[in-house]
Amino acid sequence: MSTAPVVLITGAARRIGAGMARHLHARGCNVVIHYRQSAAQAEALCAELNALRPQSAFAVTADLASAEGCSAAVNAALAWQGRLDGLVNNASTFVRSDLGQVDEAHWAYLIDGNLKAAFFCSQYAAPALRASAGAIVNVCDVRTDRPLPGFSVYTAAKAGMVSLTRSLALELAPHVRVNALAPGSLTWPEDNTFSADERSRIEAAIPLARIGDGSDMGQVAFFLLREAHYVTGQVIAVDGGAGLASP
Repeated sequence: MSTAPVVLITGAARRIGAGMARHLHARGCNVVIHYRQSAAQAEALCAELNALRPQSAFAVTADLASAEGCSAAVNAALAWQGRLDGLVNNASTFVRSDLGQVDEAHWAYLIDGNLKAAFFCSQYAAPALRASAGAIVNVCDVRTDRPLPGFSVYTAAKAGMVSLTRSLALELAPHVRVNALAPGSLTWPEDNTFSADERSRIEAAIPLARIGDGSDMGQVAFFLLREAHYVTGQVIAVDGGAGLASP
């Protein structure tokens, strides 16, 4: 049995999650790639990583909008190699929520896919993480402090994850560290959520003059999971300095 640390990354089949999985894998972690619908992408990523290091990547599917799905994902990760050393709560739902257009289904979709998923995955992973002196990283959003108009429910869900990070850091100490990443603009959504003009305006406002990607997130996630042994309850912005710019 491998002695490499095992990290479960939710929502890891593509985009930022896949980038984090590749980076953590390159740093020596064995990765559990959770997906909901992107089976082909998840299996392709597993094949890519296992070709580099056999038996180092494993895909699991679950709908994290339910507590049952969160339990299933964590149990599958544990059953793979009998251990769990890290959890990255990356799975996210992101759509507009213009005031006056939000119904209960819309609310539940955003709250459950972000805050509820992070809470229940953390709850079910906690016993194994205590045993391994592991860590949790929650992926929040830098916009909880500077919200985008039209995304109030999403912003509320991510703000809840910030509070959850601090609460769990206290509750799981001293055995499990809990921190968060607050990304700014990362790899653009595949739909047309942002127009070309909006994208240009956002990039121009970033001091480092580009949006981020999964590797940028993976670097900080690895630090928090494996190296930051005296850091807990913190939220680190991964935004290229965008938070320093004038509103």
